[in-house]
Amino acid sequence: PYYIDLNQNLYLQAYLHSSDPNLIMFVDTCVASPDPHDFHTLAYDLVENGCARDSSYVTYSSPYSHIARFKFNSFEFLSRHSLVYLQCQLVVCRLQDYSSRCYQGCTSRAKRDTSS
Repeated sequence: PYYIDLNQNLYLQAYLHSSDPNLIMFVDTCVASPDPHDFHTLAYDLVENGCARDSSYVTYSSPYSHIARFKFNSFEFLSRHSLVYLQCQLVVCRLQDYSSRCYQGCTSRAKRDTSS
């Protein structure tokens, strides 16, 4: 656990342990929940499909492609939960593969048509 005060900035860094220097990482989804085993029932999206859903979420550039850095402002989950757990999904792609998910950035998925 990492203990911080309410409204304090929380800085995170993900590191890809690989000997391949031609890989890059991208933060696709980050969800906060008061339950470490359920990130669906009572959840708060920080990042969804590469899009920031929280106004305090900021990505930072890194001199290394295998490191992803970001921050957000800590919060109390619905004023009833003192603990907040994070679950993030990162995508690993080939460096300079501009058709890959890592280079698409924020993508809003299209809604499906319900007609026959």
